[in-house]
Amino acid sequence: MSIRIDKWLWAARFYKTRAQAKTAIDGGKVKVNGQRTKPAKEAAIGDQIELRTGFVDRCVVIVKLSDVRRGAAEAALLYEETPESIAGRETQRLQRLALGPIRPTAKPTKRDRRQIHRLVSKSDPFQSEH
Repeated sequence: MSIRIDKWLWAARFYKTRAQAKTAIDGGKVKVNGQRTKPAKEAAIGDQIELRTGFVDRCVVIVKLSDVRRGAAEAALLYEETPESIAGRETQRLQRLALGPIRPTAKPTKRDRRQIHRLVSKSDPFQSEH
């Protein structure tokens, strides 16, 4: 069975659509066996894939091939994440937590302020309204 790498990434639920998987591959965010690749490259069992999704870097080894997108539990059976990758993700997570919440860089617009006030007034029933 031969399957394209973009289709496998989609079936393994790393990306929501094949178009997103293709964009990530074209952007250099996916490497197969340490090399940049193309979306049409055929995936093989035992290939090591380094990929980035959002802020998360992963390194996985292909265990099974599938071109059908199924539930998350079944998709997790298609690959095995390396121990180094798991440790790296944990350190990245702790670093992000240490930074605290990300503050907006711009001043809120009038519309933003209205939404904030609505949210605050809904969450606190004892707050008096103006």
